[in-house]
Amino acid sequence: MSTPTRTRDDRAELTALIAAGAAQLTTAWAILHTSQQTLLDRLAQIQGGRAVGAAQQIRTALVAFNADVGEFDRRARAFVERWAAQDLPTAYRDGAVRALERAEADRSLFTWTANHQAALTGLTAPFWADLIRRITEAVRRAQAFARAAQDAARSAVGVRAEQLLADHPLDTVIYSNQARHPVRSWAAAALSWQGVATANHGAINTARDELGAEWMQVRDGPECGWTSHPDTDHADGTLRSVDECAAYPSAHHGCIRELYPRPDLTGRTDIANGDPA
Repeated sequence: MSTPTRTRDDRAELTALIAAGAAQLTTAWAILHTSQQTLLDRLAQIQGGRAVGAAQQIRTALVAFNADVGEFDRRARAFVERWAAQDLPTAYRDGAVRALERAEADRSLFTWTANHQAALTGLTAPFWADLIRRITEAVRRAQAFARAAQDAARSAVGVRAEQLLADHPLDTVIYSNQARHPVRSWAAAALSWQGVATANHGAINTARDELGAEWMQVRDGPECGWTSHPDTDHADGTLRSVDECAAYPSAHHGCIRELYPRPDLTGRTDIANGDPA
């Protein structure tokens, strides 16, 4: 088997799939931020929360905002359903077929066997849950903002838009360490992680099941470590066992790792994980 070469369009389809998904998710999220600004503008026009008609104006503005939150929730959840049911299976199959082509094997060897279906389900379930958790959290944060805006509009001080936006930035995603990231960068990173991991698992499982391969060759960024980006065990150009690849199909968000089957090395006992290809 010849050593795999790098071509610019190796992952054009996967890259396009991820980019389109990130754009759709970002567009859905934009509903929240746009509606947030609209609500603040409407509440700022109300002169004092106790003025005649103010209570009704506040309620009307909040009803419109909550309707937008519901629209965001519907659109974002619909995207996640499509992503898990259609896009990730496409990524898995693409990874499997590319693995067969790299091994100079017939691409028709890949079919949706019970093993592949089970593997895909095991991947998509937690990926789906993670995205849904982010959407649920965004709705919760939007509701918290609405309550804060309502309280401000009813107070003597009135609405302080800059402070409310700083306290409730609905155009960001908050990580577990409380770091705030723009929705666009989070969506691109999250979907890239899921898409690359899924495609690589398609390659790994096909290498094991269809090709009987024990080793895979790694393509990665020149400075990327095997278990994480700063790992000094650099991944690019090395050989890794199929089991080791299954443990680390990707090292970090934004990782470009690709895994190529090497069935020509099956049975070799003189290879160790990390040896150069």
